[in-house]
Amino acid sequence: MKIARFSHNDGIRFGILDEGELVVLDGDPMFAGFETTGERIPLADAALLAPVIPRSKVVCVGRNYHDHAAEFGNVAPEEPLLFLKPNTSVIGPGDAIVRPAISERTEFEGELVAVIGRIAKNVKAEDALDYVFGYTVGNDVTARDLQRKDGQWTRGKGFDTFCPLGPVIETELDVASASIETRVNGEVRQHAPLTDMIHSVADIIAYASAVFTLLPGDVIMTGTPAGVGEIVAGDTVEVEVSGVGILRSAVRDAAPLS
Repeated sequence: MKIARFSHNDGIRFGILDEGELVVLDGDPMFAGFETTGERIPLADAALLAPVIPRSKVVCVGRNYHDHAAEFGNVAPEEPLLFLKPNTSVIGPGDAIVRPAISERTEFEGELVAVIGRIAKNVKAEDALDYVFGYTVGNDVTARDLQRKDGQWTRGKGFDTFCPLGPVIETELDVASASIETRVNGEVRQHAPLTDMIHSVADIIAYASAVFTLLPGDVIMTGTPAGVGEIVAGDTVEVEVSGVGILRSAVRDAAPLS
């Protein structure tokens, strides 16, 4: 099922998407289950928000597709290459990606995102998917010039608005049969089956949970395929994962530094 977090009549609620309507839930289904209120709200009357705000962290994996590693002249790592984004970088569908004034090159990176639903520590790969609440779509926006200048990735990937998520969480995605596509102003820039990932979702969760505890609501961005590129003010970026939906973001520039 597809779970949405949305705003309606000045309140934030959760619902199950059903043929153009939202079946309203009693609370956050990650903690309160799927009990419904009996209310149905037309999707057109609601504003979709980021389907989850990570309680503690956004875990990301770099160079998890061979072709993407190669396009930057890198060798794909033998183990997942982990880094973090702050949860303040998260925005929802329709929110604008803001290019920081101190960067001269901002790039998109469309990704499948796994949403953690249970506390996970030292999880075995064969059990790891039991800890996944569902999947959504993400964009690991990157200030590429700052990433290269710094030699580490926190600043270049951590700006506010640099982690669009949405539009919904799909609880029953078959990753093995799904694909990802990124479009800029309607032009396809990235396309790959999710099976092209070097390290699977299960392997990433096992690896990450051996380092730090994963909490309900944490998200794992699983890496991007080849084709990343620059976005500028006025662009519209669409990242689509088949079976989940389309995450759409406009791009604008931040106000100049005074």
